Amino acid sequence: MPYAMLALVLVVLDQLVKLLVMQYIPLGGHVAFLPHLLELTYVQNTGAAFSMLSEHTWILALVSLVMSIVLAVAIWKNFFRHPIGKIALTLLLAGAVGNLIDRMFRHFVVDMFNVLFMDFAVFNVADICVVVGGIAAAIYYLFLADKLEGKEGAHDGSDADR
Repeated sequence: MPYAMLALVLVVLDQLVKLLVMQYIPLGGHVAFLPHLLELTYVQNTGAAFSMLSEHTWILALVSLVMSIVLAVAIWKNFFRHPIGKIALTLLLAGAVGNLIDRMFRHFVVDMFNVLFMDFAVFNVADICVVVGGIAAAIYYLFLADKLEGKEGAHDGSDADR
């Protein structure tokens, strides 16, 4: 239940920021946020990262829907039992759902965070969740899962985890 609440809070935050940007910044407009580092720029993205698959929003919506279901089931079925692993999956879920909402109801994703000190794609809260969650899940799976999940005991045929 706490993971569902975390996902809900992150999706609400993502959608709230997107609504505020759409309401207060004209399309293509810029507002200073962190001087010389980050500005808010209202962009409508019909593709994925760096506008890949632009104009194929339905494919991206389908992928987001499938991934949202897979991630929700993985959390519910305890794919990772340790809270660190579950939080990583929850971040991925929140990001997938946040952008899925945009693709389904707006037919584009609202992006707003524009990095000023380097050439980078404009992104949103859901994208931050996906990137941080993806990196965290990979690090967890590769370096921590065996230690924190007790996987060694799970392979010896014991019923301790069942």
